[in-house]
Amino acid sequence: MRATMAYGTRNGESLTAVRIERRDLRPTDVAIEITYCGVCHSDLHALREHGRSGPADLLVPGHEFVGTVSAIGAAVRTFAIGDPVAVGNIVDSCGTCDMCRRGQENFCEEFPTTTYGGQDRRDGTTTLGGYSRDTVVDERFVYHRPEQLEAASVAPLMCAGITVWEPLRQWNIGRGSSVGVAGLGGLGHLAVKLARALGATVTVFTTSPRKAEDARALGAAEVIVSTDTEALSAVRNHFDLVIDTISAPHTVEPYLSTVALDGALCLVGHLGETNVDVLSLLIGRKSLTSAGSGGRVHTQELLDFCGEHGITADVEVLPSREVNVALGRLARNDVRYRFVLDMADLDRA
Repeated sequence: MRATMAYGTRNGESLTAVRIERRDLRPTDVAIEITYCGVCHSDLHALREHGRSGPADLLVPGHEFVGTVSAIGAAVRTFAIGDPVAVGNIVDSCGTCDMCRRGQENFCEEFPTTTYGGQDRRDGTTTLGGYSRDTVVDERFVYHRPEQLEAASVAPLMCAGITVWEPLRQWNIGRGSSVGVAGLGGLGHLAVKLARALGATVTVFTTSPRKAEDARALGAAEVIVSTDTEALSAVRNHFDLVIDTISAPHTVEPYLSTVALDGALCLVGHLGETNVDVLSLLIGRKSLTSAGSGGRVHTQELLDFCGEHGITADVEVLPSREVNVALGRLARNDVRYRFVLDMADLDRA
């Protein structure tokens, strides 16, 4: 076993530095020294739920991280020691179901093995995430990271980035497309950057007029305050795709009204219940859809595209010892646009 340091909890309360063990390398495994790990809203959710029903396994969050290959298994052929790499929120899948065969391992019919809080398919142990100094991942779920991009700013691409990339690709967004983005947080700001780089004209919906300048700086051609009914009416039946990244419960009808004929509203922020009048879909043959993470092919495609176009997340980097500060501020939406932990100080924990 490989010992390393991490931040974890057994009761969902504050994270503390703990010593954990990673498995010995299997033939197709890659060992990674983690340099930076993003802090995601789903980490907050996992911590809030952890231990509520009684004693629980150790939880080590973190599912969007980058690092350097430190060792490889005997059968690894696609990575070498020293390679810059990235890992997202999936570290295994069955590989044989229809979804996996179609390159959508994120929708594995046997459920994908998540980077933390999942169950290893070989030994049954609970997976421990990227708030740690080292990890071991099967090479199929390790990705080549463009060296020309700032490492810390790449980490959020592995969750926030791929989550908005898949719908952009599915709806063939490109030059001449019109895209709306609701919300300008971790997911939203990357949706704006990626859609603009694909050639689309981008409009941002926000409840905060003060975000207009930021939205335009990111590449938005227009900003609409979502409470402005006249402005919403002016873009009725307009967008080929609207990506809704708002994490809180909200009414989706106003955004659905802006979708064009045969267009789609894709919900990637709040994944709870919502009510929709079917007539809103019928008139214009509109689609209401969602997306979660991404398959292996699209994930590497995203990283390659970002490397080519110089796209990274806008991040605030904190030393890993301030992980609880980052989580507290994230809960208050006090970040622009993603926290990333510098894991180097874990060597001294």
